[in-house]
Amino acid sequence: MRSFVHVLVNTAFANITTSYLWFGLTFWIYLETENVIATGVIGGAYMLFIALFSMFFGTLVDRFRKKAVMAWATLAAFVVFCLDAVFYFLLGEERMVDLTEPWFWIFAVVMLAGAVVEQLRNIALSTTVTLLVPVEKHANANGLVGTVQGLAFLVTSVFSGLSIGFLGMGGTILIALVAIALSLVHLLAIRIPEREIVHAEGQPRWVDVAGGVRAVRLVPGLLTLILFTTLNNLVGGVYMALMDPYGLEMFSVEMWGIWLAVTSTGFIVGGMVIAKVGLGRNPIRTMLLIAAFIGLVGAVFALREWAWLYVAGMWVYMCFVPAVEAAEQTVIQKVTPYEKQGRVFGFAMTFEAASAPITSFLIAPIAQLWVIPYMRLEDGQRRWSWLLGEGDARGIGLVFLVAGVVAVALALSGFLLPAYRTLSKQFTTDGQGAATNEPASSEGLISPVEARAGFDEPATPDHSPER
Repeated sequence: MRSFVHVLVNTAFANITTSYLWFGLTFWIYLETENVIATGVIGGAYMLFIALFSMFFGTLVDRFRKKAVMAWATLAAFVVFCLDAVFYFLLGEERMVDLTEPWFWIFAVVMLAGAVVEQLRNIALSTTVTLLVPVEKHANANGLVGTVQGLAFLVTSVFSGLSIGFLGMGGTILIALVAIALSLVHLLAIRIPEREIVHAEGQPRWVDVAGGVRAVRLVPGLLTLILFTTLNNLVGGVYMALMDPYGLEMFSVEMWGIWLAVTSTGFIVGGMVIAKVGLGRNPIRTMLLIAAFIGLVGAVFALREWAWLYVAGMWVYMCFVPAVEAAEQTVIQKVTPYEKQGRVFGFAMTFEAASAPITSFLIAPIAQLWVIPYMRLEDGQRRWSWLLGEGDARGIGLVFLVAGVVAVALALSGFLLPAYRTLSKQFTTDGQGAATNEPASSEGLISPVEARAGFDEPATPDHSPER
């Protein structure tokens, strides 16, 4: 458990670095251009990169030891950010913010590539829960993950806004380089007890899409769970594209960063509650109920252009997001054999991450070119003022309302699916099949119980034919 806490804290510190750059880039480009298409494309591209590389990342997690994967990911991100810093300072900020030239887009894509490589650590972190934490404490450990992510979001929100406001993009990049270097040094000092990795089907290919698909299909209902989360993320892409522009309409960049930090305490509160009490006997039921509630909150927190309503609504929204994430991770960790979890998490992330950019790429231009201008016309204000009030950002408020209603309908419909009953029954049945998380059909493999036994040094691999 001590090793898990060290890994968790180190991953949080690394995530702070990438989120710090991510928020800084979003704040900076919106302040320079006041164009939600630019912020929507940046957000969509980030999730699209994650979708494209998640299966590859999942295969790496299953193929190599977790500490090695995390270290190489951190080093790769550091190198990429260094290259981007050189590019930025050579061209200068004035040329960089001209969206008609390719320089900003090159700069943004390279930065997002470094941030995406860092996501490899998050897949590895999910498997270390199985490796280092007893199965009955998985939900609590996943709650701790949500708490730490919320803390990272809080710190990032404050410092990104202040950094862009006072230091600009150049100073922000330099601070991030120092932080990620420190996280790498700390990671190298952590010891993760893990035996030699042996695979049920031999050494997996570098991008084992087929293996990920097979692992998911072996568990009845798991594919439906992933598809549901994917559809839910389609709606989440709306908020990803428009939350920051809406906040920056009401606050300065420095104040918006501070308010983002305040609302991100919701992540911490929600994660701590899960870490304390868990997710109940059936995390899938918990996930659907909370997803419906989150949709309701998202529909109402912009009904009026009131700063207090938006901030309070975002805080409640963020309180419940960790529960949805923790529920999915807890189910996968229990019903999937340990030696295949990297590919299953990679498979899930591929589809779930791909859904958000689809919405972002669609919603940002629609909001910028049609909805926002329409809601600023006299006709739009007259038709919708009874519901949405008046203000400059009523177009974004209308988009939030529609997305929230869709999210509620989607979550409640999940209870009607046969896969909900199938997967719920399998999860709550201990000692049968995949629910035990033991690779019973693969003789000689290392189970999570063995892996957690505390092997400080790798065991010598057995190369006999039986092995």
